[in-house]
Amino acid sequence: MVATPGPPSAPHSVDAVVVGAGLSGLYQLHRLRELGLTAVVFEAGADIGGTWYWNRYPGARCDIESMSYSYSFSPELDQEWEWSERYASQPEILRYIHHVADRFDLRGDVVLGTRVTRAVYDEDRHLWRVSTNTARVVTARFVILATGCMSAPKAPEIPGADSFTGQIHHTARWPHEGVSFTGRRVAVIGTGCSGVQAIPVVAAEAAALTVFQRTPAYVLPAHNRPLRTTEVEELKAQYPWFRQAQRSSRGGTVFEPPTRSALEADEAERTASYEAAWDSGLLNGLLRTYTDILTDETANETAAEFIRSKIRSIVTDPATAELLSPRTFPFATKRPCLGTGYYATYNLPHVTLVDLRTTPIETITPRGIRTSDGEHLVDTIVLATGFDALTGSQLAIDIVGKGGVSLRTKWADGPRNYLGLVSSGFPNLFTVLGPLSPSVLTNIAVSLEQQVEWITDCIAHLRERGLTEIDATPRAEADWGTRVADLAARTLYPAVDSWYTGANVPGKPRVFLAYAGGLDRYREECDAVSRGGYTGFVLSASPS
Repeated sequence: MVATPGPPSAPHSVDAVVVGAGLSGLYQLHRLRELGLTAVVFEAGADIGGTWYWNRYPGARCDIESMSYSYSFSPELDQEWEWSERYASQPEILRYIHHVADRFDLRGDVVLGTRVTRAVYDEDRHLWRVSTNTARVVTARFVILATGCMSAPKAPEIPGADSFTGQIHHTARWPHEGVSFTGRRVAVIGTGCSGVQAIPVVAAEAAALTVFQRTPAYVLPAHNRPLRTTEVEELKAQYPWFRQAQRSSRGGTVFEPPTRSALEADEAERTASYEAAWDSGLLNGLLRTYTDILTDETANETAAEFIRSKIRSIVTDPATAELLSPRTFPFATKRPCLGTGYYATYNLPHVTLVDLRTTPIETITPRGIRTSDGEHLVDTIVLATGFDALTGSQLAIDIVGKGGVSLRTKWADGPRNYLGLVSSGFPNLFTVLGPLSPSVLTNIAVSLEQQVEWITDCIAHLRERGLTEIDATPRAEADWGTRVADLAARTLYPAVDSWYTGANVPGKPRVFLAYAGGLDRYREECDAVSRGGYTGFVLSASPS
């Protein structure tokens, strides 16, 4: 059964509005129902799935192992669902999400093809008035933004796109009917994670492929493969222990943490450790080797140079290998990528790499792309230009809180909130996987469950006590911002221009956008707040 938009059917008043029907929004709906609350989920897409509905580009798949990147709240679900590959592809993940929605009967409260455009807080009634692009208006006590941390596509700052006579497709808004590259000259702009996944698949079909690269990525091999039946059975038997271990881990994945500095090991020992990590096919395999990869530049450089040596061993042309070798930022301070055959793709005779640092793009022309050294004629352009991460999907909505202050105005110099969950002056408005929470630095399947459960428990606390409003105090919010910045400052992250700092979006405030203290520490901090009666928050009841 596939949900269809149909006529409007949401009630005019509900206990809670959830924005977004991806993994976060569907789990939040499930937990709200368990409280006996009425809720409606508004989803802009024509079907459920969130990220995995929109991102259908060639090669799209998760870079966290399937059996880790899945819900943990239902032991029965763990046992009944069968993953086919180590790293699930987009179609398989979407099938999983549909299975969950059907198993827990979630579709009835999801309104598709409906984008939330505005939310205004009524201070007297302690209610939100939520408006949509379909002219529907709903009032709700609580609003939960499950809009995704990587869901607002970023267009490139390149003039001339309207003049192009061929096809232009963004990886985050891929046509559902697919795109054929057979016999076509294709350009891919961008070599982040989406580009890294798409480029080998496009190259296998296109007559010619030109990759336009501004900054090379550190790409680790996925070593993806089908899962063996015995392997799945063994993992399923371990799920009760494994799920608890995930929840208490630093990043939502389970491993033995390192105990030594990279600089304490000699070169031979480091190389052996890095080789094992490379062969593991894990996104954070290299980060698991030593304690200081993300905190010490000298230690980091040992890992970075190891990856560059791998690039040189794979790419046959030395000049191309050098262009593909990151040298301007430490390893993992921009999100590393998992790839399949990525570097080897540049050995193919019909694949060309254009270095935009030396020959920048000037304009898109009717026939292709012109850089400072001439025009490249292409039939299809693929934009793998990423996202306005973490804040983009929230600020796309006109959210107005107490005193008529908009969230856009409040966040003009960067996001401000408490625990990454509530922004002061915007009561009863919660965010899942938003800025200043662990989100993108973790396995988000684990992070979203932690945040949804905290939000649900908070709402239950209010209702049990006859309270109608929770708001963060300005002091708690300011202290949280300082704490997040201090934790980031202990790492190499903040010094690098990346989407982690908002540097990929012109004019976006430069702030490190995630909590870098680890999911385990974050969980402890959130739990301490709730155990203390929601310290740092003001709880109140409506006078009516």
